[in-house]
Order: sequence, then structure tokens, then C-alpha cells
Amino acid sequence: QVQLAESGGGLVQAGGSLRLSCAASGITFMITAMGWYRQAPGKKRELVASISNGGMTTYAESVQGRFTISGDSAKNTVDLQMNSLKPEDTAVYSCNVVPSDSGNRGVYWGLGTQVTVSS
Repeated sequence: QVQLAESGGGLVQAGGSLRLSCAASGITFMITAMGWYRQAPGKKRELVASISNGGMTTYAESVQGRFTISGDSAKNTVDLQMNSLKPEDTAVYSCNVVPSDSGNRGVYWGLGTQVTVSS
């Protein structure tokens, strides 16, 4: 089965950095995009960053200039370099995979990794 293994979360002081990694396994289909979402307590889940199979990237305005998403199509991995972290970045971050046939297959999610930024 498809599994998304996330790592890199943790506790960091404001201004610090973390690098999140997501490794997808059991992939037997073409991937349109991979990305990272986050959800803070009491908040709606939001897109943090995504990268298409062609390398096109999208970022939430709140992380623009601070976070960088990268992917390796050969390894089916996606990373999120998080710099200049702020307390408001505190959330559960989840990896997402969008298959090319997501209309039939749906999308896949990791279990999430906690990122906590202290002030």
C-alpha cells in the first residue's frame, strides 16, 4: 500500500530552522504534485507549499521567502526547508501526494509531524 513517511518535526526557537522530509513508498502511479499542509489547533488546514512534477512551486503567502520546497521524482520524496520560523508556524505538518488519476484514486496523506516554535 501507499505509505508516506514524514520526519524532521520538532521543537525549535523562533528564528530557527527545521527540515521536513517525506518519503512515499508503494507508488505505482504517476504523481502530479506533492506538497505540505499544516493545521494548527482551532485553525483550518492550509496549504504551506507544493511542487508539481514539472517543478512548479506554490507557497502560502505567510511562508513566502522563508520556506523552500524541493522534490526528487526518482525517489518520490519531498522536503520542506523551514527557515526563520515563527511561533505562528506551530502546527501539525502533513505530506500530501496527488496522483495523476486522483479523480479516481483520490489523494494520499501522511500521518503528520508536529512542528512547535517557541517564542
